[in-house]
Order: sequence, then structure tokens, then C-alpha cells
Amino acid sequence: MKKTVIAIGLDAAEPRLIEQWIEQGLLTNLARLRNEGAYGRLQNFASYRAETPWTTFLTGCSPDTTGYWGPVKLKDGTYQVDAVGAYDYGDYEPFYALGQDYKIAVFDMPQAPLAEDTNGIQILGWGAHSPQTPSHSLPVGKLQEVIQRHGTHPAFGHDHANIYSLKQVDRLHRELQEGIRRRSAICKDLLSQDDWDLFLTIYGETHSGGHCLLHLNDPRHPVYRRQGESATDYLLETYQKIDESIGEVLAAAPHDASVVVFSAHGMQANNLDLTSTFFLGELMYRWNFPGKLGFAATSTQSTPKVLSPWRQQQRSYRDIWSQKHDPNPLTRWIRTITPTKVHRIYANLLERLGLTPESDFVSPYQLQNQGGSFDWEPVSWYAPAWHKMKAFALPSFSEGYIRINLKGREPDGCVEPEDYDQVCDEVIAQIESLRSVKTGKSMVDSIIRTRNANNRCAPGMPDADLIVMWDETELTDCVESDLVGRIGPVPYQRAGSHTPRGFVLMKDKSVKPGSDLQEGHTLDLAPTILDLMNAPKPSHLEGNSLLQTAPLLANS
Repeated sequence: MKKTVIAIGLDAAEPRLIEQWIEQGLLTNLARLRNEGAYGRLQNFASYRAETPWTTFLTGCSPDTTGYWGPVKLKDGTYQVDAVGAYDYGDYEPFYALGQDYKIAVFDMPQAPLAEDTNGIQILGWGAHSPQTPSHSLPVGKLQEVIQRHGTHPAFGHDHANIYSLKQVDRLHRELQEGIRRRSAICKDLLSQDDWDLFLTIYGETHSGGHCLLHLNDPRHPVYRRQGESATDYLLETYQKIDESIGEVLAAAPHDASVVVFSAHGMQANNLDLTSTFFLGELMYRWNFPGKLGFAATSTQSTPKVLSPWRQQQRSYRDIWSQKHDPNPLTRWIRTITPTKVHRIYANLLERLGLTPESDFVSPYQLQNQGGSFDWEPVSWYAPAWHKMKAFALPSFSEGYIRINLKGREPDGCVEPEDYDQVCDEVIAQIESLRSVKTGKSMVDSIIRTRNANNRCAPGMPDADLIVMWDETELTDCVESDLVGRIGPVPYQRAGSHTPRGFVLMKDKSVKPGSDLQEGHTLDLAPTILDLMNAPKPSHLEGNSLLQTAPLLANS
């Protein structure tokens, strides 16, 4: 017999915050679910933690199975990085593609192309963080109907803020609050339109808030002292607004519905952005070209500078670009002391006069003009030099990714296959030498080799030959090593970065109220939801239903 399930995802919601605020009585509706159901932690894959969680959830398969490692891909046979978007679900469909026997409503699921074999409503790209799909729906006019009735999400497509600017942070907070209010109204509206077997929706505001509001909640955060002591805890308010919305949505749902509230990964103070998207790229550049400097070179004998107020108000990548090392001292001085608009005018003048030397870098402004997707990621600025390097850093949303310039695989590969392991060893030694200027401790937790002699050119592998897992306890804007010198300080891009930790709250008439679940995996979510629905489970699902080990009532 079929059962109704309401599944609500909180995108990148941090379980430690959920647990703390439930305990403190600050999330009343989640606390009620905790008392009426079961709670447990989830673990996701530690590498590619920001790129693959939703695909893992939707397919119930690991990245090794799907061959999907994220929305960013190095184009085969080139040094060009493309934005490829979401997994196409050709081999492994979303778990809710159950055919005509089940009525399904999916609202604002990120990274989920429309699934044809689904009976019901799918509305994508209304307000999701990084949806990686177009804004569209099935039936075709359903998204426009929702927008006409409830409006657009105020922050959709620009759900970010300069974390050094309280004005921008306040603007984002207000837009997220209004977006949650509209989301709640849409969910209640959709619930009233049919008797759904599964209603699935995702709150993207926890993701956006984690990236840009987390520093207002954490006194240990490096940016907290700049504004957090006197500012409102906007992150808590975001979670509380979502908690209120969840109460409203569940009140509109069938009273006997099973409920699953979950996150597939989490968020903590940002130890990934600078390390993966800048420090690693600059380290590789200096190692490949001894004596050359790219950006943010400062003396190891000097005290790290504090960002000036006017620099804090601009995008962080612009500050990093302004610290580009230039052999021309006048150019270097103008770039360092003037606002972005001024040194861009100066740079354009030099280019028109033919006085700009050939560069190893492409500017973020050139990338913007070319319609590139990675202008804000400094590692992408080094792309013109990749073909000359033995190893280079790739764009990333989480860990650090290193590609070996392997002969026979890359178009201008310079590393012989027999030297591959030796070059990996050399790169690892360089990365492991990187330490925080603030604490003197290593920035690295571990480094994963993804390939061996038999699969260096195999399809379905991640682009990275080496995956750098950074120490979660080390947050710094300035690093150094005895091998390449000091890099930084540079401003933080975002306040929060991802963890592989998630959670699940599950309420069902068979589950013992107030009980604890064994730690599960994100792979377990799809089979759990299908189990609660009494729906068939595809054979390719790699996880297990959490109901199998959940504390059950005696009469269930």
C-alpha cells in the first residue's frame, strides 16, 4: 500500500548548528519533529564534497558509478575548463522517476534535469542555489504559473554578498527572508493541488546563508571581529525562518504523511576557498617557474598587512588581481593603490599602445568579456601557462584539484608516463610544505591520488590526479613555505565552505519517537524515501534504507 512522504532538503545545512539550535529551543518545528521521530548524522564523500552531493542523493549512486564529478570539466584534449552543468541522468535517473503509478511533486530541486518518467509536477530553477539547470518545468507552463501567482525569488542568481560589507550582507539577508516566505506559499499551494505520493522540495537559503552569513554566527571566524560583535546573527534568523516555513508546509500536508528533513552536506567556517581557488594555483606557478611570482607576493620578514577599508568593499578576486606582480614598478604601484576602475583604464591604455608584455595570465575582466564562468576563481587566471607547467591547479568549489600535464593525455603534455609518480611525489611535497603564517601549522590534512598506472587515461575518472584535503581547523588569509615564499594576505571570498557532514530527521508511524539513528550516508536517503513510500527500489541504488536499522515501535 502506497504512503505519502514529504521530503524537505536543507541545502548545505550544518548538522552541528541544527543540533545546537534544537537543543536551545530556537528551532521549534524541527525540535517537534525530533521528539516525534528519529534523528541521525549522515556522511557524504569527503572529496568533491560540494560538486556531487545532489547527484549522489538523486541517483543513489557514487561518483565512481555515474562518472559525474561536478559541473566543471576539463575539456578532453584541451586546457579549457567548461561549465557542463548537472549530470544528464542518462544512465541513472532520479530515484523519483517511478512512472505513472506514483504522483510526484518536485519543487526547486537543484542539479536535477527534468525526469521524463515522472508523473506529476517538476519545477526547477525558481530559487535554488547553483541550480545547474535552466529555469523550467513539467508541465511546461507550471513555473510561469508559480511566478505569476507568487513572484520570483528575490536572490535567485545573485544569492551572494561581499562578507566585508554589512550593507551587502543585510541586503542578502532580507532577500533570503522574503524568498523563504514565498517558497512557503508555493509549497502550500502545490500541496493543495493533488494527493501526492511524494512531495520533495529543497531550501537553498541555508546554502546561500552559510556562504555569506556564517561569520556573524561564529566568534572564531576571522571576519567576525570586523562586524559580528555588533551585527545581528542573520544565519540563525535564516534557519529560524526556514523552521517556521517547515511548520507551515507540514500543516498543509496530510496529517498521516511520513516526513524526512535532511541535508546532504554541511557548512563551516571557510577553509577551502582561498586554499583551493588561489593559494594552490599560485604555489603551482611558483614551483613550475622558479623565481617567478604571480600574485600576492610579500616578504616573509614582514608582518602581514590588514586590508584597507576600501579594498574590503570590493569583490575579493579584484583585490587579488590588484596584487598581481608586474616587472614594471609603475604598473605594479598603480594596480596596488588604485580602485579597480582606475587600473583597468591604465591597463587598457598600455594594451592599445602595445606596451603590454605577453602574460602567463588571463584577467578576470577578460574572462568576463569572453562570457567565462570562472572569472572569480583565481586558479583559472593561470590557464594560459598550464601547457608549460608540469602540474597545475583546476577550478574547484571545495577541495584542491591538481592535474598532471601528462604526455599522451594533454595536448602539450610534458611529463613522461614513466615520470608520473615522481612528479606526483614532488607536487605533494610542495603542497605539504604550505603552512599558515598565523599558526605555523601545515594547511594539509591529506592528499589523495586518484590514478595508478592502469587508469591514468581511463574515462569516467575525475579531472584531478591529486585531491588536496585541507586541514579543517586551519583558516588563514596568508600562507608560506620555505620553498616558494609567502602568498598573501588576501581577502576571504565567502564566510563558509562545505563539509561532508549531513543529517536526517525522519518521522513515520513505524519509527520510535525521540530515537537516534545510526550514522548513515547520503546514498541512504533515496532508498529510505522509497521505503517510506512503499515504492520499488531500483537495483542500482548503492545505499540502504535507514528504516532497516531505525528503532521501530513494537506494533509496526
